Amino acid sequence: MKLRNIIATTAATLSLAAASHAQESFEMTSAFGKNLPILGTAAVTFVEKINSISTEVEFEQFDPGELVPALEALDAVSNGSVDASYATSGYWQGKITAASLFAAVPFGPEAGEFLAWMMYDDGLKLYRRMYEEAGYNVHVMPCGIIAPETSGWFKNEITSLSDLEGLNMRFFGLGAEVMQKLGVSTSLLAGGDIFPALERGAIDATEFSMPRIDARLGFYNIAKFNYFPGWHQPSTLFELLINKDRWDDLSEQAQAQIEIACLANITDNYAEGEGTNFDAMQENVEKNGVTIKQWPQEMLEAFETAWAEVANELAAKDEFFKEVWDDLQEFRANYKVWNDNIYLPRPRN
Repeated sequence: MKLRNIIATTAATLSLAAASHAQESFEMTSAFGKNLPILGTAAVTFVEKINSISTEVEFEQFDPGELVPALEALDAVSNGSVDASYATSGYWQGKITAASLFAAVPFGPEAGEFLAWMMYDDGLKLYRRMYEEAGYNVHVMPCGIIAPETSGWFKNEITSLSDLEGLNMRFFGLGAEVMQKLGVSTSLLAGGDIFPALERGAIDATEFSMPRIDARLGFYNIAKFNYFPGWHQPSTLFELLINKDRWDDLSEQAQAQIEIACLANITDNYAEGEGTNFDAMQENVEKNGVTIKQWPQEMLEAFETAWAEVANELAAKDEFFKEVWDDLQEFRANYKVWNDNIYLPRPRN
């Protein structure tokens, strides 16, 4: 009897110990399908990274629509119906005015400068305050970044501002506000919805992402003019959102492991974007009949003027937007001292 009691007590103790070290499971919805280069692979590689280094948490990635539609992820994570989300905060611009300032800023910082503001200035602190003050029960951290995107795919060549007037165009974030000011009717569509909209004529043009990503979505089949540079998204930051209650329940070690996996993912995501787009551009021209176009200087100046108007209008309407915008502008003014002196001039043909 005594031996049986010892065995039972030992088994119970081991069971409790095992339970206390059981991995926390997180279902993560992604705004981008896993088969989409750079955007979709970033969510997949984050999951691979965290699952390879952590004995406390385990993530499972789900494509948009499998758990919730891409544009509903913020609400789903906040209310706890989904544990986590990999997306970009620009998707929530309709809910939070300042959201796109933490995603992509027209004529704004490129990747290095954006990360510098985010991680060594006030960016991350303001980012987290934004969600908290907007009433969302989430913990956010940067988890990916890419260099500039293309400026858009058009069915017809754009030679002047008048050619933009009356166009229906899929457009993202704050750049959409600029295009609206120039007479374009914009809508925000998830990646998988864009080609069907182009095909049936619901939109006349679109921007989405980098050439390799856009090629996977087949825009070149319908819109043959691909414009550069990506003035509306000089860089794009991606976020990992975790339900705040789930985050707070994690040990400090598990939280640190997630943060480390995201930092590694930022490096991987940026490098993949920089290393794999030129082949897609060459193939677009040589095999797909695409004409690569550069916006003339007067068009870029018109975009920038319109953006300045948009930024001032939003700052006048929204106190938090103004606080973030002023902080970013102050950082950029200081960064300019470094930027203008340390880097070689970028050649322009």
